[in-house]
Amino acid sequence: MSLRTTATLAASLLALAPAALAAAPAAAGGILWTVPARWTAGTGSSMRVATYTIPAAKGSEPGQCAVFFFGPGQGGGIDDNVARWAKQFEGAPAPKRAAATVAGMRVTRAEVAGTYLAPGGPMMQSTGKKTGYRLLGAIVEAPGGNVFFKLTGPAATVAAAQAELDALVASVRRK
Repeated sequence: MSLRTTATLAASLLALAPAALAAAPAAAGGILWTVPARWTAGTGSSMRVATYTIPAAKGSEPGQCAVFFFGPGQGGGIDDNVARWAKQFEGAPAPKRAAATVAGMRVTRAEVAGTYLAPGGPMMQSTGKKTGYRLLGAIVEAPGGNVFFKLTGPAATVAAAQAELDALVASVRRK
């Protein structure tokens, strides 16, 4: 192989790298999922497996999808977590719920909208109210324990990302 061919091949691989990385599966709790290409992966933390930045809708701000996995039997039950998500909004509105099965695993979906109390820090205290926010959540009952996907942001940004979250959930499969 000539130097010119090697350089061309290397340039082609580098050009493809961002697309390949965007489609690389992520994993936790014995499942894999595919991250939407428009989402930007950030760092996890002791509480989070992953954090993704969701591009802002026109005239809005970016959103965030946090993924949590605490281990088998950890992190609370489905109802407790859906209620906890609702309490992150002023007045704790009743969330819309739906259930489905993906790759043989039960998935509970939840949706809440209103004034987000923006919980943060070790005690999850409000860091300031954010009006016009929306939360879309999915809890996958994975082989290794529940995996929680929580997408929050301005309503327009979340609406623009809803199909991508649906695709992420549909991509879930056993590891």
